[in-house]
Amino acid sequence: MEKKDNAPLKISSISELHDILQVPKPLHPLISLVDNTTMSVNKEILNRNFVLNFYKISYKFSENGKMGYGQGYYDFNEGGMMFTAPNQILSTDEEAEYHGYTLFIHPDFIRNYPLAKNIKIYGFFSYDTNEALHLSDKEKKLIVGLLDNINGELHTAIDDISQDVIISYIEVLLNYSNRFYKRQFITRKTVSNDLLSRMEKILENYFEDQETLQNGLPTVEFLASRLNLSPHYLSDMLRNLTGQNAQQHIHEKLIEKAKEYLTTTSLSVAEIAYQLGFEHSQSFNKLFKKKMNITPLMFKQSFN
Repeated sequence: MEKKDNAPLKISSISELHDILQVPKPLHPLISLVDNTTMSVNKEILNRNFVLNFYKISYKFSENGKMGYGQGYYDFNEGGMMFTAPNQILSTDEEAEYHGYTLFIHPDFIRNYPLAKNIKIYGFFSYDTNEALHLSDKEKKLIVGLLDNINGELHTAIDDISQDVIISYIEVLLNYSNRFYKRQFITRKTVSNDLLSRMEKILENYFEDQETLQNGLPTVEFLASRLNLSPHYLSDMLRNLTGQNAQQHIHEKLIEKAKEYLTTTSLSVAEIAYQLGFEHSQSFNKLFKKKMNITPLMFKQSFN
């Protein structure tokens, strides 16, 4: 495979994208549904990264037999979905064989609707492509049915209700996708538990090796990068598995280590805050009191 051009190709309109994909002009300038099997893209284009100025929702199934998921591969080939928000860098794999549909939605299409604000609650638009939503056969039929409904509406004569109907279908599509992701976190609980164990070990080593002195407090982005996950996916997975997001897990480990220092060492509260990676001891005091309903100093004194 040839190395991709480092400079991403910026695509600002759906019409421009259709020209690149060599498919017919979109029926609507701000939304389109493309059948991936009809695309005939130049290899030079495939070797470049993309930045789209609009949302992309893809339903694909691969003829290669497997789909990537984190560092592993899982035979869940009934169908997979991927979601990307505007201005994310995308890449393509010219060696893979995909079929399915891709829905492109320009932000202007939903701008005057509540969805323009609410779409931000769907964290899966920030997931990596290797964190695809894997669909069962029943789920696939439902998703394809919704895409067919959107396609049918796009091929119907436009009237003053058309946009309302399409927006409604998109909202249903996103809500079902949210439900199916929650199902996926449950059905892949073994994988999730393994990730949780690895995350706990990473945090433990971070504090034990005193990386806090050089790098400061551990962040969600740090944990996600070590686990080869996106920050949003990590937090959503943990929230469904434990009821706490990634930041809350970090705080839990911080408090655990703080209590250890407070009860087993002669370090002052300020020194402990420094050991844990806090720039200011006041921040440590505030977090500890919030979590324990007592100041670090009072906690320390209660053991003397």
